[in-house]
Amino acid sequence: MTVLRSQNTLIDPTIFDEMDQDHSWHPFTQMEEYCSIPQLQVERGQGCWIWDTEGNRYLDGNASIWTNAHGHNEPDINEALAEQLGKIAHSTYLGLSHPVGAMLGKRLADLAPKSLSRVVFSDNGSNAVEIALKLSFQYWQLVRKSEKRIVVGMENGYHGDTFGAMAAGNSDSFHGRFQPWLFESRTFAAPKCSEINGIVKHSDSDRSLLQLEKILEREASEIASVIIEPSIQGPAGMKLQPAGFLKRVEALCRKYGAHLILDEVFVGCGRTGSIFACEQEGVDPDFLCLAKGLTAGYLPLAATLTTEKMYQAFLGSFDTGNAFYHGHTFTGNPLAASVALKSLEKLERLIGSKRLEKTIEDFGQTLAETFNGHRNVLDIRQRGLAAAIDLFPGSSRDAWHPNDRVGMKVCLEARKHGLLLRPLLDSILVVPPLVINEEEIGFLFDNLKTAIDAVMNNIGN
Repeated sequence: MTVLRSQNTLIDPTIFDEMDQDHSWHPFTQMEEYCSIPQLQVERGQGCWIWDTEGNRYLDGNASIWTNAHGHNEPDINEALAEQLGKIAHSTYLGLSHPVGAMLGKRLADLAPKSLSRVVFSDNGSNAVEIALKLSFQYWQLVRKSEKRIVVGMENGYHGDTFGAMAAGNSDSFHGRFQPWLFESRTFAAPKCSEINGIVKHSDSDRSLLQLEKILEREASEIASVIIEPSIQGPAGMKLQPAGFLKRVEALCRKYGAHLILDEVFVGCGRTGSIFACEQEGVDPDFLCLAKGLTAGYLPLAATLTTEKMYQAFLGSFDTGNAFYHGHTFTGNPLAASVALKSLEKLERLIGSKRLEKTIEDFGQTLAETFNGHRNVLDIRQRGLAAAIDLFPGSSRDAWHPNDRVGMKVCLEARKHGLLLRPLLDSILVVPPLVINEEEIGFLFDNLKTAIDAVMNNIGN
C-alpha cells in the first residue's frame, strides 16, 4: 500500500474510497453496482500510463475517456500551461479577449475547411453541439425562414446530454425517458461498414442515403440542419461509415438547403489520422464541433466553428436583437486555450512526421492478429486509433442477458493485467492515446485477450 502525504500529514489512501462512496455520484454509472466492485483511485500519470494510490500501474486504454492525445504529464504542454498560469488563469470572454484565445481562434480557422472562419468557444462537447443547433435555428429566423426548425440526425447518434444535443441524437437507452421535453427531429438509418486495418469486410450506405434524401425532399422547407458524427459513431459502439458517405451527405444538404453540422467531438484532433475527420473527404460543413482531444486531456474546452456567412447574418444594431445570446462563464479560458495551442502544434508534427500513420497501422494490424477468429468475438471494427471488439457466447446461445455484465467483467479482469478500459454493454471499446508505441500496443491487446479468455472460461463459454 502506498502512503500519501498531504501538507506533511500521512494519509491512508483507502480513506478516499470511503469519501467517494459516501459523497460521489459518478456519470453514466449505476452507483449500486459501482459501490459493490473494487475501487480504483487514480493518483498520477506519465505517458500512456496511470498509477493508482496503491502504486499499481495501468495502460490508459481509453485515453481518459477519449481525450488524451500526447500522454499524461507531457512536458511541452505542462510548460505551456505553467507559462500561462504565471500570467492569468481566467479572464472573461464576454466583451473582452486575450492573446491565447485570439491565437487559438485563428489557428483553428487556418486548420479547418476553408469556409470555417469563425469560432465560438465553450467548455464541452454537448455545449459545442448546442451552440451549432442554436446558431442554425436563429440563422433561419434572421433570414426570414423561421419555419426551418427541424433537425435531422442519424440512427444511434449521440451528441451529448444537454437537451438540444439529446433531441438531435437518437440514443434511446440514454435519453428515451426525456422524450416529452425534446424538440422535433427526424432520424435516418445509419450506413453499414465493418473495417479493420484498412480492410473493408462489408459496407452499405444506399439505404441510409435514400432515407436521408426522402426526408430532405419531403420536408426541405422545414429542415434547419442535418447533424452526424463523421467517419465513426463513437458512443454507438465505434460504428463506421463507408468511404464517400460523408461527401454524399454534404451534397444532399446543399441540394435541399439544410445546414450540415459535423460533431467531431470524438473523431477530431487526430483520432482518425488527420486533424479533422471531414478533411479526408474534402467536406466543408456549415458547423464543426470540437472538444475532447482539443486540449489533449488536460482541461475542458470546446469550439464550434462556422462560416462568415453565418456570422454576417447576426450583425446589426443593438436594437435588432440579432446578437447570439449564448455563453459560458469559462468560455475561452486562457489556461485551456494555451494547452490547445500547444497540443495542435504537437499534433501537426505527429501527423507530418508520419508517426501517427505508423501507429495506426501497428494498432490495426495487432488488433486483427490478436482477435481474428477468436471464438467469442463476433465482430471487430477499427479506424484510426479507435476500435470495438464485440463479444458473444459463441455457439452456446445468441447473447448474454444485460445483467450478466460481461463487458464490465472483462474490464474489471483487465485491471488485474494492467489495463484501464471501459465497455459498452458486451463490446470493449479501445481508444488509446495517440502516442502509444508498438510495445504498448502489444501489451494492450495481449492482456486484453488474457482478460477476455479468463472471463469466458469462468462463465463457461
